[in-house]
Amino acid sequence: MNETMVCAVGNVATQPVHRELASGESTRFRLAVTSRYWDREKGTWADGHTNFFTVWANRQLAANAAASLSVGDPVIVQGRLKVRTELREGQQGWLSADIDAVAIGHDLTRGTSAFQRRQRTEQPAGTTPQDRPEPDWETTPDDPATPATDPRQQQQQQQQRPQPAAVT
Repeated sequence: MNETMVCAVGNVATQPVHRELASGESTRFRLAVTSRYWDREKGTWADGHTNFFTVWANRQLAANAAASLSVGDPVIVQGRLKVRTELREGQQGWLSADIDAVAIGHDLTRGTSAFQRRQRTEQPAGTTPQDRPEPDWETTPDDPATPATDPRQQQQQQQQRPQPAAVT
């Protein structure tokens, strides 16, 4: 299928709106993408034109985006570009550029972010976290990143972990 895939880097311009629909969850927000260029006359960087896109996220991406994003966050959005036009009688034509998101993430060139895996509400039978084999990381027992086997050690390690920094 021929689709126009884009990767847009910009800022969340509106508060994400989350809806639970019959077809599943959906979240939308506006993304502001401003080009920057070097102004030779002034010898400084200057802002160019700002493009606005409506970003649509569905299913699990919608829930995660609604919980993670707020106005002003620097983000990277990858998805399918959809440009729609509509002619209304007696009015000027209407044009909309939407991105049907496949992936959304914070732009780590402009700040830090702390990833937190979302817990699944239901797990297939026979696949509990204890059933999965532990990866063979090459760490020493003194390494704080080494998972503890004793529940008391696990609790102690979790309390000693540094708290994630806020995205600015």
